[in-house]
Amino acid sequence: MTEPFEIAGQRIAPGESRIVHIPVANTYTNTPVTLPVRVVRGKKPGPVMFVSAALHGDEIIGVEIIRRLLRLRELRERDELCGTILAVPVVNVPAFLQQSRYLPDRRDLNRSFPGSETGSLAARLANLFLKEVVGKSAYGIDLHTGAIHRPNLPQIRADLSNPETLRLAHVFGVPLMLNSTPTKGTLREHTTKKGVPVLLYESSEALRFDEQCIRIGVQGVMNVMAELGMVSRVSAEPSRTVASVVARSSAWVRSPASGILRAQTKLGELVRVGQVLGVVGEPFGELETPVVSGAEGIVIGRLKLPLVNEGDALFHVARFEDPEAAAQAVRLLRAEISMWEVEEPPIV
Repeated sequence: MTEPFEIAGQRIAPGESRIVHIPVANTYTNTPVTLPVRVVRGKKPGPVMFVSAALHGDEIIGVEIIRRLLRLRELRERDELCGTILAVPVVNVPAFLQQSRYLPDRRDLNRSFPGSETGSLAARLANLFLKEVVGKSAYGIDLHTGAIHRPNLPQIRADLSNPETLRLAHVFGVPLMLNSTPTKGTLREHTTKKGVPVLLYESSEALRFDEQCIRIGVQGVMNVMAELGMVSRVSAEPSRTVASVVARSSAWVRSPASGILRAQTKLGELVRVGQVLGVVGEPFGELETPVVSGAEGIVIGRLKLPLVNEGDALFHVARFEDPEAAAQAVRLLRAEISMWEVEEPPIV
């Protein structure tokens, strides 16, 4: 018989779904700040997996991915669900309320791990998230976006030297994967050191919805759950035929001058060494400087704001052993997405 699952002093029985508000602190108006977690327990035993979003308060796509995930039949009915999902659509509630990347004291929550019980608000929230959510999970998926005006192509970033992480990264179903070194103080640095298989899904940009990126995210989470035996079928979207390709490295192409950027390159595009990616010109139209790629690869991120200063990061190019195969994977995924239907139960 499966035992009740305990979080923040509350016990959730098999087959039960409940929102638990974990106290973090009070604001200066004495309004409580909590960490809201939806605990979804299957009626059958299985692993515990967390799905989190909005570690940065302006990264809202993950919030919608988790909302749609929780409305899928497998998580609403739970008869065939094996294990437990800890869904945290908004980790950084104070920043989310301000539509800001940062907490009110300008600290970056995703540079504050592992945190502490007696530190700043960021440190306390990071510590609490690790203790009550990450520490109770065998697996995790953390949902992110690019910064404002800097959309990312859908991609997985993870410690791909961990065989279990690599296996789950492949089944998530995005065409491109980056075996990147995690930044100090991030959630991913902590889980990498602990050996916990955690995928970081990057897509689109801050404060914007992108329907394709949302659909990929929902399907990706369901793919991982199916691989772990938590669900028996993948119901979010049709099965994919796209194979993932691992990048060898990546680097930003920076602006050679200050001015107004006229980009000539799109996300997902294959670029060659010496290719002109765009042109930076000044307002009078007399001086124009080309932006030239120094590598062959796929554009996985770019700046959308046309106003640039010399040295600004403009195009993020990932390098692959077979760039043509990576470009083909991107094209195939886009073709498949155009035929998908979104599964949403009626509002009652």
